[in-house]
Amino acid sequence: MIMNYIKKIKANISIYASKKTANILDGAYKSIYKGRSMNFEDLREYVIGDNIKDIDWKASARSGNLLIKQYIAEKKHNIMLIFDAGKKMLADTKKNEVKKDVAIIAGGTIAYLANQNGDYVGAIYNQNDNVSYFPFKEGIFNIEKILSQYDSDIQKESPSNLEETLEYVYKNIKRRMIIFIITDLEGMDNIKEKEIKRLSGMHDVMLINISDADMTGENAFDIEAEGYIPSIFLEDKKLHELEEKNKTEIYNKKKKILERHRISTTTIDNNAEIVQKIIELLERHKNANIR
Repeated sequence: MIMNYIKKIKANISIYASKKTANILDGAYKSIYKGRSMNFEDLREYVIGDNIKDIDWKASARSGNLLIKQYIAEKKHNIMLIFDAGKKMLADTKKNEVKKDVAIIAGGTIAYLANQNGDYVGAIYNQNDNVSYFPFKEGIFNIEKILSQYDSDIQKESPSNLEETLEYVYKNIKRRMIIFIITDLEGMDNIKEKEIKRLSGMHDVMLINISDADMTGENAFDIEAEGYIPSIFLEDKKLHELEEKNKTEIYNKKKKILERHRISTTTIDNNAEIVQKIIELLERHKNANIR
């Protein structure tokens, strides 16, 4: 199998690592397990950002330095990617990249980190009322298969069935998981609070919102209407402002509901910012779930 997607993901991470500290992304990924299913391993010196609950006061007093308990995971974790497979994912992002392509690299980056950590990766999406489920497995071949199949399956006639996908996961997959929902603003808005509450009660859940293109430019294409938006609308500044205001209100309203159930979110506009946005998402999730 030609590892086209894995190559793109590794290249994206390498570009980031050349500008930042190379282990930041890996550290952010591992940090989401802090305090959950962990065994004590060793002590290290306290650094800013550590949870004060993990300070070993007795050992600190003996050594004269502030020491933190380090933990290791008791077992491998199950990372589930839930993709939105509706035709709207063929539209563009705010930065004029195809939403599906950004979703693939975002999900693939998470899967790649999981594989590096020795965890299992699975995926699921619903297309035309047919569930495509990839059981939890190890290895980069598994990741490449998931991403390539998702890429080829999205078609112009495919409706979004994200709600049905979440229902399927709740009813049929009982093992504990760390879930990443990858969708757009419409998909995010359509998730019912009932589903949010049920999933977050059983699993760790995070959501990635792939942004929608603004109604500007010379060639704005409406996926639903299958045609270009008339230029008279593209040049209307008041309409643009109203559109942006509406998007912001929808996002903030849904974000509050998600955060109420300890589900952290991030919005990604293009491939270049994926690594940084995932780091921020993982850190927010860790902080939101500190007991």
